[in-house]
Amino acid sequence: MCITCSLEPTAFEKRSKCQEKYSKRDLVHQNAIHVETIRKEQRHQKLHTEFSINPHKKLHILPDKPMSRKPMEVIAENYFIEAFHKARQEPTKKYTVPLTESQEIGWISNRDDKRFNFFRSSTDVTKYKESALRSSN
Repeated sequence: MCITCSLEPTAFEKRSKCQEKYSKRDLVHQNAIHVETIRKEQRHQKLHTEFSINPHKKLHILPDKPMSRKPMEVIAENYFIEAFHKARQEPTKKYTVPLTESQEIGWISNRDDKRFNFFRSSTDVTKYKESALRSSN
């Protein structure tokens, strides 16, 4: 609280006090904070040396410009091509077991099961109606 007006300090006044507090730090304190920050960054830093393609992102390969005279590069990176084809495969060919509950439902699907497939069939009544419709046209 302010002594003269007995009011709460505003956010600006609080901020200016914090800035004064930080400006009071000398060069030694600032260097110590900087060293501590660098050590923390190095402690949590991970070096990624292997590159792999995101299998969930579709790749759009664009051709070169028509008049460019660069020699055709021979694609010798079989890993890249295999990864590209694997990303486009259906889940049953990519994985040995289903990854989600939804995949479990259709993982081993057999279309020959007559309980689930109702193919078009005709009876005497439907044959009669079909012939009646054909003759009326």
